[in-house]
Amino acid sequence: MTTAREAGRAPAEAILRDLKERGLIEQFTNEDGLRELLDAGPQSIYVGVDPTASSIHIGHLLPILTLARLQQAGHRPIILVGGATGMIGDPSGRSTERNLLTDDVVAHNVACIRDQVSRFVSFEGDNAALMTNNNDWIAPISYIDWLREVGKHFTINYMIGKESVRRRLEDRDQGISYTEFSYMLLQAYDFWELCRTHGCRVQAGGSDQWGNITAGIELIRRKGGPESFGLTFPLMTTASGEKFGKSAGNAVWLDPELTSPYEFYQYWIRSDDRDVAKYLKSFTFIPLDDIAGLLAEHEQAPHERRAQRRLAEEMTRLVHGEDGLRRAVTASEVLFGSEITGLDDRELLAIFRDVPAYELGRDRLEAGVAIVELLVDSGAAKSRGDARRGLEQGGVYLNNTRVEDVNRVVTPADLASASVLVLRRGRKDYRLVRLV
Repeated sequence: MTTAREAGRAPAEAILRDLKERGLIEQFTNEDGLRELLDAGPQSIYVGVDPTASSIHIGHLLPILTLARLQQAGHRPIILVGGATGMIGDPSGRSTERNLLTDDVVAHNVACIRDQVSRFVSFEGDNAALMTNNNDWIAPISYIDWLREVGKHFTINYMIGKESVRRRLEDRDQGISYTEFSYMLLQAYDFWELCRTHGCRVQAGGSDQWGNITAGIELIRRKGGPESFGLTFPLMTTASGEKFGKSAGNAVWLDPELTSPYEFYQYWIRSDDRDVAKYLKSFTFIPLDDIAGLLAEHEQAPHERRAQRRLAEEMTRLVHGEDGLRRAVTASEVLFGSEITGLDDRELLAIFRDVPAYELGRDRLEAGVAIVELLVDSGAAKSRGDARRGLEQGGVYLNNTRVEDVNRVVTPADLASASVLVLRRGRKDYRLVRLV
C-alpha cells in the first residue's frame, strides 16, 4: 500500500498533531478511525457556511482556514453553502430564530461568499476545492419523500436529546419552531448526499455543530454508507469573555466595503496579550517554532506589541493582500504623525471616527479660508489670538504637515482626500474638517 508520504501527502499523525497544537480541535467522533482514513488516500472534508450575509466575518475563518491546511496536506476541501438551510436557520448556539431569507438574497450571498473563500482554498489542481449548494438537492425533494428518506431514521427522542434543541425547548418564552427543529435533519441529509455523490466521509464545524454532525454520521450509517467521521473546532471568545470577531457590537467582516483594511488591521492590533498566542496559532500559517520565538520576544517587551503587529500583518495580508496591508499600515501611521497621503474619505473617517468634526461649505473652501479662521471655527483654537500663538510656536498641522505660515490660506488643493481635511494642534488634538 502506498503511504501518505510516498503519495506526496502529509501523514495523518502530523496533520492532526499540528491541528491540536494550534488549538484547532475540540473533539473527534473517532480519532483513530479518522487517522486511518486520512492515511488511506486523499479525502474530501466538508464544512458548511450559512449564507445569512453577503460576507463572512472573522468568526467564520477558523473552519475555512483549517480546510486550507488540510488542502495543503493533500486533501480536498468541500465548502457547502446552505442555500436551503440558510433560509431556515440553525438553532445551534442561538437563543432566537433567524429571519427567513428570500431566494434572491441567498443567491447573491452565495456568490459573494464563494469569491471570498477562493482567497484561502484553491479551486484548481488535483485536490481542487469544491463549493456546493444544498438547495440543489434539498429543493427538489417532496415532503412525502423527505419523511420516507430521512424522517423515518430519527426518533423525536434522539433529536430532543441534542443540546442545541434541548436548550431551546427549556426556554418557555422562546421555544423552538418546527422549522428550526428540522434543521438537524437537513444538515444530516447534506452529509449523506456529499458522502453518496463525492465520497465525503469527514465533516468539520464549530463545537456547537456537534449534534448536527453526529446526526449526519448516524444517517449515513442507517442508510448503509461507510463509516464517517466528525471533528469540531473550539468556539472562540476573547479573554474578556466577548464573542470573537465582534468589535463594538459589530462583526469584523472580510468584505472591505463593510470593514476597511485599516479597521481589520486594528482589530488584530488591539488583541489582548492573553489572546494573541491563541490567535497566532489558530489563524496564521506561521510555523509553531517561529510563533514560540515571537512570543518570547513579546514577553521581553510587551509594550512594543510585536506579537500583535505580526498577527495584524499576517491576517491583513491573507485577507486583503499586500495592497490592503500597505494601506492599513499607512492609515495606522497617521495617528503617529505620518503625513496623510493616498487615503480616501472612508479610510480617514474610520481613522478619526472619535475625533470632533467640523462641516465646511465647499464654496467657502474654494474661495479660500485663512488657517486662523479654520482653527477657531473647528474648535482647535479658542480665539484668533490663540490660533496665531499656536501657529507661531509651530504647533499646528494640516494633514500632519506643520503649517509654517501664520497667514496660510487653505484651498481645495489642501484636501487630504475627496472631502476631508485633518487639523492637528500639538501632538494629539485632532479636528476633522468635512466638506458639505
